[in-house]
Amino acid sequence: MKWKQQLDGMQAYKPGKPIEEVQREYGLQEVVKLASNENPFGCSPKVTAYLQNNSVNHAIYPDGYAQNLRTAVAHHLDVKESQLLFGNGSDDIIAIITRALLYPGVNTVMADPSFSQYWHNAAIEGAEVRKVPCIEGAHNLDAMVAAIDTNTSIVWVCSPNNPTGVVIPDVELRAFLTKVPSDVLVVLDEAYIEYVMHPGHKDTLPLINEFPNVLLMRTFSKAYGLASFRVGYAIGQPDVIAKLDPVRAPFNNTILSQAVAAIALSDQEYINACREANEKGKKQYIEFCEKHNLQYFPSDTNFIFFNTNADSDVVFDELMKRGFIIRSGNALGLPGFIRVTIGTEAQNEALLGHLENVLKEQGVFA
Repeated sequence: MKWKQQLDGMQAYKPGKPIEEVQREYGLQEVVKLASNENPFGCSPKVTAYLQNNSVNHAIYPDGYAQNLRTAVAHHLDVKESQLLFGNGSDDIIAIITRALLYPGVNTVMADPSFSQYWHNAAIEGAEVRKVPCIEGAHNLDAMVAAIDTNTSIVWVCSPNNPTGVVIPDVELRAFLTKVPSDVLVVLDEAYIEYVMHPGHKDTLPLINEFPNVLLMRTFSKAYGLASFRVGYAIGQPDVIAKLDPVRAPFNNTILSQAVAAIALSDQEYINACREANEKGKKQYIEFCEKHNLQYFPSDTNFIFFNTNADSDVVFDELMKRGFIIRSGNALGLPGFIRVTIGTEAQNEALLGHLENVLKEQGVFA
């Protein structure tokens, strides 16, 4: 068969092991998944109530324009409805962007490590991928500017960055954007925007008016606790959205996903409560790292990335045997590190207790 040459040697995205598989493999009654940065508190009670008390006609297609959700998001952000693009999760938005703008002969610039789907989709389209190493978990914006040339089509900026959790302060971000050519699309991935508490961070929405080549990307999968419903969206200038929209698959958001996302958006009190609980949980990990002199990156997300000073695959396996699923840094480009989703207070306490024992067994602690 006449496969794309770019697919040679490529592998599908490998998510963390599902809870049920770990339970079967190790004979565990309870397993806590802290690997994929899902909201440990789940979704808004308003969403739960809707799902319990409403039904839909499963035989009809959803609204392909996602009108009700579009109106809700536009009102919440104070933007025009024509400035929004909806996808089946942010992964779908990334695929739409790369399909529209990347092809053999052009290149795309991104940080390393950062979200793998940027380079994965770019490689499928045959574009040159230019990875710029991070400095202490942060984007090296000056080096990223230097990597741009006349053939650059997209620059990916992940803030806060996944997997390091580091956010880009407003001053640095604006200075960077002034140096990017206007014909290069800058995708600002803000999957964790609801968790940001950094004093140097400012509202990014004004950027799309000041820099028309900027496209913001957000999701309902993280803070809103709706990962299983797969709703991501982009915000940009109407002419940019109009170019991307024909690439979008028809009916790419279900009836249920459109409904629950709009309901979740209306409950900002719940988001505020989750953010506060996340900050308390983050302190548990920071105290652990500082107590044991373990390097960690300052996180403005619902996860923390830190160095165990041990083989992170071994740490991953040992924690899984004890009923906790995390992410090994070996799979994310930084051996020795682990990425842990910040859970409930009890989940964090239990995991850190097991981690301390594991690291003692590995000779990290006396």
